[in-house]
Amino acid sequence: MTPLSFDMIEKNIGALRLVDQPIETAAGLPNDAYTSSAFAALERDAVLGRSWTCIGVGHQVANPGDVRPVTLLGLPLILLRDMDGEIRVFHNVCSHRGMELVTAPCRSKGTLRCPYHSWTYHLNGDLRATPFVGGPGTTDCGGFDKARHGLKPVRSAVWFDAVFVNLSGDAPDFAEFIAPLAERWRDFDASRLRHGGEDSRFQVDVACNWKLAVENYCEAYHLPWIHPGLNSYSRLEDHYNIECDGHFAGQGSLAYRPALNGNADPFPAHPGLPDQWIGAAEYIALFPNVLFGIHADHFYTVCLQPVTVSRTIEHFEIYYFDEEAADADHGKLRQANAAQWLGVFEEDRGVVEGMQRGRASPAFRGGVFSPVMDRPTHCFHKWVASKLTALTNA
Repeated sequence: MTPLSFDMIEKNIGALRLVDQPIETAAGLPNDAYTSSAFAALERDAVLGRSWTCIGVGHQVANPGDVRPVTLLGLPLILLRDMDGEIRVFHNVCSHRGMELVTAPCRSKGTLRCPYHSWTYHLNGDLRATPFVGGPGTTDCGGFDKARHGLKPVRSAVWFDAVFVNLSGDAPDFAEFIAPLAERWRDFDASRLRHGGEDSRFQVDVACNWKLAVENYCEAYHLPWIHPGLNSYSRLEDHYNIECDGHFAGQGSLAYRPALNGNADPFPAHPGLPDQWIGAAEYIALFPNVLFGIHADHFYTVCLQPVTVSRTIEHFEIYYFDEEAADADHGKLRQANAAQWLGVFEEDRGVVEGMQRGRASPAFRGGVFSPVMDRPTHCFHKWVASKLTALTNA
């Protein structure tokens, strides 16, 4: 931990410990957690870097050879699907002089070439070619071992098509990490997922810290005032809290049945679901930065990409549980579904951006929580605070 990081924790240690109080007396995270670039740098390494953090979905690299650059608070990464169909993640730097290898999504025929000195890598990360490394006309030089200078891999895993990375390499095994959510949603078969196509993906660029997007998603308290349309068929009274300390938090609805284009059952449902899932839904923030929404007929993933301390890009991808839902006959309904969810997230824009501006006020010191309505949000705050206070014992 750098001296700057230690100073940032020491400055906020009292506030961080107050987060871990019973909800009736707890306060939220301090303003620095949302406004300080130094805090964001600490958080990238201590919170995002030491956890299983989502960087995208497999559909973004749907075919062998697909390559996509990703950044995580300034850290350049490569998400790709190799020629055997396996998803891999590497640091997006050439081993020679640290040149960024990939600057835009592309299709590779099996290699990545550095634009600086043309060093070339297989999609499995192995260094393949080093032209003129020993002088003009050479491809090798004495004492140089290509095997030591391949791309640097990042520990990664895929679940429900979401791609996770552990930058530090020391997070618990992914199976252990995902087990509580996998058990909760055991009735759903991820192999049935079919992405809805280009009309089922969108981005929302919001001027807020990524944590505010998580907090807002966790709770249903704001529905009557921010989402009156959604609240008309999935009322606040129909919602319940979801909390799993150290893993996830969110909300569920016992009554989710929107009428898309006048059709109350627009898409075929996942076969074999227990009755409890018909006309129901759950919305869970899996810590730290991915939002899931699961319904009897469709599923979505929102990967939150922290860009700066006050800017987040929400990458929204919608899937369906039946092949039929992805056919041409359902095209207009898929568009209507995507438009509905885009509208919901746009309604949240004013809330999360307003909270971001509010964090500049010294009059706000973490706020308070409703013991009934804010339990999922408090669960998330405690998780973040615990990651940071743990560093004082390291």
